[in-house]
Amino acid sequence: MKRLSPYLPAAGVFCLALIVRVVYNLTVGRGYTPLYDSFVYQEIALNLLRTRCFCQVANAPLTGRAPLWPAVIAVIYGLLGPKNIYARLFLSCVGSGTCVLVYLFARDLFGRRIGLVAGIIAVIYPNLFIYDGWLYSESLYTFLLFAFCYTLFLVQRTSLARWMLISGILAGLVSLTRPNGVIMPVIVIAWAIVIAWKKVVSWRVAASAAVIVAGLTLALVGPWTLRNYNIAHQLIPVATGDGTVLLGAYNHLILDPGPYQYLWIRPTLTNPQLAQAYLGRNCQSYCETQRDAAYKAAASQWISGHLSNMPLLLAMHVVKLWTPATPEGDLPMNQFPTRLSSRAVMALINILSYPLFILAAFGLLATRRKWRELLFIYGLIALTFAECIYYYGSSRFRAPIEPMLVLLAAGAIWWLVEKDSGTLRWLLNERKQRGGETTDNKEQQPISENNTVMS
Repeated sequence: MKRLSPYLPAAGVFCLALIVRVVYNLTVGRGYTPLYDSFVYQEIALNLLRTRCFCQVANAPLTGRAPLWPAVIAVIYGLLGPKNIYARLFLSCVGSGTCVLVYLFARDLFGRRIGLVAGIIAVIYPNLFIYDGWLYSESLYTFLLFAFCYTLFLVQRTSLARWMLISGILAGLVSLTRPNGVIMPVIVIAWAIVIAWKKVVSWRVAASAAVIVAGLTLALVGPWTLRNYNIAHQLIPVATGDGTVLLGAYNHLILDPGPYQYLWIRPTLTNPQLAQAYLGRNCQSYCETQRDAAYKAAASQWISGHLSNMPLLLAMHVVKLWTPATPEGDLPMNQFPTRLSSRAVMALINILSYPLFILAAFGLLATRRKWRELLFIYGLIALTFAECIYYYGSSRFRAPIEPMLVLLAAGAIWWLVEKDSGTLRWLLNERKQRGGETTDNKEQQPISENNTVMS
C-alpha cells in the first residue's frame, strides 16, 4: 500500500473521470449516429479495414484528412466490431487520461492539494468531456497536445533525455492527428531559445530537446508526407483542407443573422457552383489540392471586396472562441437536444464556462512568477488565438486549450488559498512583517534622540 499510495490520487481522478464520460455516452450519446466529419472518419476507417486504402470512396485515396484518428478507429473496429460506441468508450479513456495529466501538472506546479482540485474540476468540466462522445479528433488531439506540454515541462525540470524522446514522439502524433500540429517543432525551438537565454536550462539541454523533438516529428510525419506526394504530386505535410475552412469562414452568408453568423458555413451553401465542380465523381484524390486552391482564391476574393467588414468579423472570431457551447449538429447533445441528460449537460456548460474563463484569466496574472514553467502553454494559447482570428472562432477550436484553462484556473485558486511564495497570503504576511518593522523603528527613534540629548 505504501508503494501504491503515490498513485492513488491519479487513479482516483481517472476513475471518476471515466465514470462521468461513460455515463455521458450511455445517456446523452445513446443511439449516436456519426454525421459530417465523424461520418468521414468512420468511412475512412472502414475502408482501411476492407481494402487497406485511406479512402472515403473505394480506390480514391485521400489527402484531405490527417491519418491518426481514422487509423485508431480502424484498429478499434477491427478488434471489437464496427460500432461507434467502442470508439467513444476509447475516447472516454483518453479524456480521463487528460484529467490525470491536469492533476499531475497542477500538482507539480502548485502542490498536491491544488492538483486534486484541478483534477476534480477537469472531471466535471463539461467542455472536457463533451468531445469524448463523438467521432471527431478533438479528444485525442487535446490529450496528445497536453501530454506533449507536460513532457516538455518535465524536460525543463529534469533535463532527462527520456522526456525529450517522449516529447518528440508526442509531437509527431499531434502532427498526424491534425495538420496544424506540424507547427509544434517551430514553437519548441522558440521555447528552447527563451529558456536557455533565461538560464532555466543550459544551451546544450535546450538544443538537444529542440533537435530531438524536430527530428522525431519529421521521422513520424515524413512517410505520410511522401505518401501524399506520390498521390497528389505536391508537397502536403499532413493534409489539405485550409481552403474549405477559409471559404466557409469568408463568404457572402457569414455576416447574415443566424446560428452560424461569424462562424462557418459549408462551401456547398456559400458557393454551390464552385463546390459542385469538386463533388463526387467530379473530384477524385488528384484534384483535392486544386479544390483547396480554388476555395482559398474564392475566400481571398471575398475578403478583398469586404475589407470594411473585416475588423468586425475578426473581432467576432475572438468573441466566438469564448462561446460556452459549440453548435455542431452531430455533437450528441445537439443530436438529441430534448433529452433530460442533454439539457443537464447544456445547463452545466452555461453555469461553469464563464466562471472558469474568469478564473483562468486571473490565473494568467496570478501565476506570472511561474512563467518559466508555463511558457510553452502561453505559446499554445497565443497560437490558438491567432488561428481563430485567421480562420474563425468556435468553442470547438478552444478544445485543445481547455485543460490549459483548467490549469490556469487552478493557479488562481493556489494564489488565493496557499501560503507559498508569491501567493496572496504570502504577500499579506510580507506586508505585515514590513509594517511591524517600520513601527518598531518609529518607536525606537525618539529614544535614540533623547539619548543623544542626554549625552
